[in-house]
Formats: sequence, C-alpha cells, structure tokens
Amino acid sequence: MRQFYRFALGEGWVGADPARRVEAPRRGRPLPKLLSRTEIEALLAAASARDGADGARLACVVETLYASGLRISELLSLPLSAVARDPAYLIVRGKGGKERLAPLNASARAALAAYLALRPAHLRRGQASSPWLFPSRAASGRLSAARVWQLLREAAGAAGIDPARVSPHVLRHSFATHLLEGGADLRAVQTLLGHADIATTQIYTHVASERLRETVLTRHPLAKPAKAAG
Repeated sequence: MRQFYRFALGEGWVGADPARRVEAPRRGRPLPKLLSRTEIEALLAAASARDGADGARLACVVETLYASGLRISELLSLPLSAVARDPAYLIVRGKGGKERLAPLNASARAALAAYLALRPAHLRRGQASSPWLFPSRAASGRLSAARVWQLLREAAGAAGIDPARVSPHVLRHSFATHLLEGGADLRAVQTLLGHADIATTQIYTHVASERLRETVLTRHPLAKPAKAAG
C-alpha cells in the first residue's frame, strides 16, 4: 500500500499520500539457538572420546568456547602466547580491535593442558613451531572455522544430538544463556561477550525467560492437564 500510494502520488492520481505515516512491518528477531546443560555435557564427552591429538584438540575447542563465550574467529586467532603459564583468563581481541578478558574454568584449563601436550602433532611436516594456538597442516597454517564446524557436527552425531543444532555460535549462545539462568548480571554477560550495545545481550534474557516458562508448564504438577471425568 505504501508503494502504491507513492506511485499514485507521483502519477498525479491523488493529491496526498495517506500511507506515508504507516510504518513498515518489522521482522521479529529470532531467539538464539542453544544446547541444554545435559547436551553440553554429552557433546564434551563425545569430543573427549576421540583418540589422540585430534580428540584432545576438539575437547579443548569445545571446552574453551563454552567456558569463555568466544566467537570462533576469536578462538582461532589466539596466539600460542595467550595460554602461557596456565592462565585463568584469555586476552581476546574482538570486533573493532577491542580487547577483553575471557574466563577459563578449571575444566577448560585441564583440556587446554591436555591439548598442548599433543599440539605438535598438528604442525606441518618439518615445521618446528607455529605462532597459532591451533595450528593445522593445511596451507593456511591454522585450524579453520569450517573444519571446526565439521568436527562439532561429527561430535554432535556421536552424542545423539541433531548435528544441525550444533555450531560454534550455539556454544556461545549457550554460555550466555546458562550464565543468566544461573543469576549472572546482564552487564557482566555483556562484557564477557564483548557486545558494544547491551540491547544485543538482552536477547538472552528472553531465551532464559522462555526456558523458565517452558519448565514451569511442563514440570509443575498443577500445569499437567487434568484427567477427563468418568
């Protein structure tokens, strides 16, 4: 209708455009997809079940993404020097070149230590060292986001989770939502995620609220449908 009246006004069919004050419909922002805590544990177990250096690397990637809420680009850009001396925090350079601290819990630090012991297996033949935390034998010299997606989906299948539901960003969404469900302050979550605008972080409050509502509707005894009489 807006375009029709604009056309009609241009053609001289009407003397005014009554639709000019009508706002265009806005598309609702979809809620982020995430995994439950149980699914995260299953994914971690499946990643850790892989043998050798490949398993140690995948377990480290999953643990670190979920423990810190990093973007996949931030994780794969980490230099080896970022994990010197078993750090409790990573210094991450995010969007716009802004630096922030990303936490590492005990489980992530243990996975990181296990991976570092086997990390040389991922160096290219004849290569003595690499500046990247996650090197690769590929031409780029470091692990790619596409390869991480592939590995995560393989682990998801092994864990009995629909692979289409799992990605690096789903782990970031899960990190933020689980923090809010646990009572974390919204501003703190904003800082941890590296969001410039808190409005971007607020979407996770809707996810947490929706999950709480679903829990009440499905698990509260009074929410169960009453049996038909007779």
